[in-house]
Amino acid sequence: MGAFSSHNVGIGMALLILLLTIPSLLPTAVAANPPFSCGPGATTKGYAFCDSRLPPERRAADLVARLTLAEKVSQLGDEAAGVPRLGVPPYKWWSEGLHGVSFWGHGMHFDGVVSRITSFPQVLLTAASFDDDLWYRIGQAIGTEARALYNLGQAEGLTIWSPNVNIYRDPRWGRGQETPGEDPTTASKYAVAFVKGLQGTSATTLQTSACCKHASAYDLENWNGVVRYNFNAKVTPQDMEDTFNPPFKSCVVEGKATCVMCAYTTINGVPACANSDLITKTFKGEWGLNGYVSSDCDAVALMHDAQRYSPTPEDTVAAALKAGLDLNCGNYTQVHGMAALQRGKMTEQDVDKALKNLFAVRMRLGHFDGDPRINALYGSLGAKDVCSRAHKDLALEAAQNGIVLLKNDANILPLDRLAVESVAVIGPNADDPTALNGNYFGPPCETTTPRQGLQRYVKDIRFHVGCSSAACDFAATDQAVKIAGSSDYVILFMGLSQKQEQEGLDRTSLLLPGKQQSLITAIASEAKRPVILVILSGGPVDVTFAKSNPKIGAILWAGYPGQAGGLAIANVLFGDHNPSGRLPVTWYPEEFTKVPMTDMRMRADPATGYPGRSYRFYKGKTVYKFGYGLSYSHFSRRLVVSGTSKQTPITNLLSGLTVKPTAKGGASLDVEELGVDGCEQLKFPAMVEVQNHGPLDGKHSVLMFLRWPNVTGGRPVSQLVGFRSQHLKAGEKASLRFDVSPCEHFSTAGEDGRKVIDTESHFLMVDKDESEISL
Repeated sequence: MGAFSSHNVGIGMALLILLLTIPSLLPTAVAANPPFSCGPGATTKGYAFCDSRLPPERRAADLVARLTLAEKVSQLGDEAAGVPRLGVPPYKWWSEGLHGVSFWGHGMHFDGVVSRITSFPQVLLTAASFDDDLWYRIGQAIGTEARALYNLGQAEGLTIWSPNVNIYRDPRWGRGQETPGEDPTTASKYAVAFVKGLQGTSATTLQTSACCKHASAYDLENWNGVVRYNFNAKVTPQDMEDTFNPPFKSCVVEGKATCVMCAYTTINGVPACANSDLITKTFKGEWGLNGYVSSDCDAVALMHDAQRYSPTPEDTVAAALKAGLDLNCGNYTQVHGMAALQRGKMTEQDVDKALKNLFAVRMRLGHFDGDPRINALYGSLGAKDVCSRAHKDLALEAAQNGIVLLKNDANILPLDRLAVESVAVIGPNADDPTALNGNYFGPPCETTTPRQGLQRYVKDIRFHVGCSSAACDFAATDQAVKIAGSSDYVILFMGLSQKQEQEGLDRTSLLLPGKQQSLITAIASEAKRPVILVILSGGPVDVTFAKSNPKIGAILWAGYPGQAGGLAIANVLFGDHNPSGRLPVTWYPEEFTKVPMTDMRMRADPATGYPGRSYRFYKGKTVYKFGYGLSYSHFSRRLVVSGTSKQTPITNLLSGLTVKPTAKGGASLDVEELGVDGCEQLKFPAMVEVQNHGPLDGKHSVLMFLRWPNVTGGRPVSQLVGFRSQHLKAGEKASLRFDVSPCEHFSTAGEDGRKVIDTESHFLMVDKDESEISL
């Protein structure tokens, strides 16, 4: 998001740090009270749009019918004008809540009773927990805090433009940190859980409105001179259907999200925000979006100014609205909308269609039901509900559950606090509060850096920054080595920062920046014991040198862990939390950077040496695989299908079911032809018996995959079916149920994008344990 607006990635980190430390410099809220319409005594009380007994769509239509043409056009941007004669207040559509209510956007302010909010871990780390209940609770907490700000008069909108559910296709992508990772199943489940939490449980009133972004096939910022504003993503129907679109479909169909944001991306020559097949046919038609479609910020302007898609501004506005766009982030439609109408480029009905969708969402948020503070459902939310003890604990839980233990030679971890007298804490990310945030953050309730977290366990902390920043252009190697050599243990906090990866900035290398690697190696060679390396980063890093170095005893990935990150890391290092995170993205070697970021193909092409992307299609060496993660305990898993043991795995799921074969000789079954009833009949349960053999209690995430007998026809090497997370005491057993749907989990997309189920065998897998399923 944010081409030329205040959201632009040109916002300096220095400014954000200043805002964090001096709340009085934050923007002033323009409204003393939350904006609302149709209160007691309002002159419009008798109008249909004020009648809460009517459906939101009917109320919205009544309001739109009462607006003048100029008033209608004034509503088409993210800062919508008020209509005083009808008691309609101004509204700011743009607010953010990626991992906590954010500075970014125009709708939220932190200059009142509430000056700080709960800052959760950046999304990729949260995704590593593979726990959709956790994701739901985080969304719920963010929605609660946003509604509380609104009730306090510190918000002029409740439309939260989150989550980002783009597929993390390329490890260099600067915004991959915002996403749930590279896997469509994981991203889909994240979207559903987070959106449900954010929007609330009421069937009539939304807590907030969620927006899934950025549809679709968007994952490039600035690579080798190619920028996101004019990049034409060439995507096959096959990849669109089985990789890029599934999270957005789940977001709308299952999560009931009330917004989808179209991306800057031009897809096969057509800008996403002018693509009627995508917006009207797919989002609103096939998926049944009950809400609105917004552009990314200034995406409509860019259609003319950068992409040269339309000859005039008026043609551009008309193309977007006619394609089904309802709202433009920016003011381009407001500036040029009237001229587009006057010149016959679009009709008033095109505008009305968009406004009905927009006002219906505002109706569902309760903006036209009188004072929201007397609403029985959300009216009591206030300052006590922001930075509450429960939300702070949730931030710590999320950080702990996401941390991934990548290496633990000779069980150097967990550390024994009674046996550790001194610790050298070295690295640019060891005591830097900004290293915890990632992007799209707000002012945290409180912050614990790794150095501060370790001080709760060890009195003698010997700190040295090592490098002045993560860029590490200069390393104070001699001083750091001296401190390391005199300490019992050495913990290195290295990795990346927003100077290497962020919106508008892709990486060019997967290695640790600057002199980090040489600094780590020098310290490890002089330390008394093998050192512990903690990586703080949004995306994957090639740490092959550390993985193979026996002087580096343990490696942890801690992402950007949010306000409680330092305590979470310390708790894991000293065994007060047993690590359970698993990587939600493949960690590639540096040689992968030879692959152009602009090549959108997911599937490998052996003829040209193209290696493919993600664990599903990549054919090459990895540093660490998708789903990898160690624990301090040993867990065993046993797969059981349909109540039978794996010794009798063959199950004829189509017995008694009439299925019309496809035109390809009956080798596969068309999912669409099977229909809802046929797909329902194919469902079956699979159980995984899991046991914690100790020595510590701990949480464990079980990932179930599917593989085919071969990878012909563009089939994935394997595909995640689902995951379950369970806390088990040492020695405890549990049975985890997976509901398997062949139409969803066994199907693959053909070259034409149609989903089919092969009639030959399929193999469900949990680790190396598998069961054959025959159709």
